[in-house]
Amino acid sequence: MSLLDDTIYPAPLLCDFYKISHREQYPTGTEYVYSTWIPRASLIEGVDTVVAFGFQYFAKAYLIDYFQKHFFDRPFGEVAAEYVRFISNTLGDPNPETGHLRDLHALGFLPVRVRAVPEGTSVPLRVPMLTIENTEPRFFWVTNFLETLFSAEVWHPCTSATIAREYRKTLNEWARKTGGDLEFVPFQGHDFSMRGMEGLHAAAKGGAGHLLSFTGTDTIPSIPFLERFYNADITKELVGTSIPATEHSVMCAYGTDELGAYREILTNRYPNGFVSVVSDTYNFWDVLTEILPKLQDEIMARDGKLVIRPDSGDPVDIVAGTEGTLFSESGDERESKGAVQLLWETFGGTINDQGFKVLDPHVGVIYGDSITLARARAISQRLHDRGFASTNVVYGIGSYTYQHVTRDTFGFALKSTWVQINGEERNIFKDPATDKKKVKKSLTGRVVVATANAPGNPLRAYDGLTKAQQEALAGTDELRTIFEDGKLIVDDSLANIRERVLSTV
Repeated sequence: MSLLDDTIYPAPLLCDFYKISHREQYPTGTEYVYSTWIPRASLIEGVDTVVAFGFQYFAKAYLIDYFQKHFFDRPFGEVAAEYVRFISNTLGDPNPETGHLRDLHALGFLPVRVRAVPEGTSVPLRVPMLTIENTEPRFFWVTNFLETLFSAEVWHPCTSATIAREYRKTLNEWARKTGGDLEFVPFQGHDFSMRGMEGLHAAAKGGAGHLLSFTGTDTIPSIPFLERFYNADITKELVGTSIPATEHSVMCAYGTDELGAYREILTNRYPNGFVSVVSDTYNFWDVLTEILPKLQDEIMARDGKLVIRPDSGDPVDIVAGTEGTLFSESGDERESKGAVQLLWETFGGTINDQGFKVLDPHVGVIYGDSITLARARAISQRLHDRGFASTNVVYGIGSYTYQHVTRDTFGFALKSTWVQINGEERNIFKDPATDKKKVKKSLTGRVVVATANAPGNPLRAYDGLTKAQQEALAGTDELRTIFEDGKLIVDDSLANIRERVLSTV
């Protein structure tokens, strides 16, 4: 599951400091607290639905495994001593209260109910993906104690899954426009993000989001992540895959004899199959116009594909050329043509049914430096304008995409909208006057998420409900109980979640 160590991160302290005191601040008689997880806004133009993902992971990893191992299975005296030591030396309370933790420990499970839309569902902005509430009155404080941990663990997989879906939509669209092979598109977006993420665990979560829309990845930990938390099985399905590839240390180790390096790699190390070779160690254009033509016979005789990888410069210009643009300054005709055109001139290919050029299957291009959605679209457009199918290129989608995001990319928040105090239900909400765009205005009351009577039948939120009203609408509610009182209720699979995501692209 997580790399968290219980000797460093005690279970009762997996929160912001201010959560510690909230239990004693609620009105006397508070019995239940109900909160909703919502994407409130989008910072990515054109993206107004967000992929639900990460809930089952959170339930298994934390609500069950972590709290069981690091709280319920430990002697309470040990847990309490750890808690008292920490709180007394950080918050200045010499005798911190532990009775609430004793009661929870004696109960033996986290008394919360989590309801969520099926993972992989595309959820419109300002519609809840998930709700959480306590199931026993004594533990009203548990609902929002979990807010910090839940938010920290879940915003990223949701965000990565959403952005990956946008790449898949873009690449599908351009493949259709240019007659590209749609069966190749799952491999056209390849996850290169691991080394640029903030840690191993983040790489695994983000990479798992990528794999809902694609099967190409170099982020190995995302595959066991999906096996552990989403019932994937690499012996029965293609979860993620990659190919052998060189790096600059390999190419530099051959000295300046690039021709010899290519020949050794292609004829002795990988005489068959796919292999990617980083090609900008010295002069990328010399590789395309001087080295590869000398190896043309060997390349065309291989049972496999040589994938050329440029790794510096402007991705759009390097891949698709600058001819007809304002950005060709060197006067080098090779730069004006770009990698795909130069490979075409040496190796040729075919013209597809829509009249676009497709490189010979023995060669291809992958670009994995600083790729963004905008650059992928620009490359596809420029290839289209030059008469090439968009599927001549694979994109290494790295941390420039998956790390350049925050919780605010889609405005995620887990906020309370309903409480019960001394048997009285109260619909609560926040609506700051200083929030002119009303991004932080919350829903109120209990919520049902159901299909709207509108084109495309999008989901919408029906809020302001009492508990009885919510229960009366249960038959239309897309929110389903996935965890309750220490037990996982829904155990979904990667295959099902991928199907939901791909149904929208």
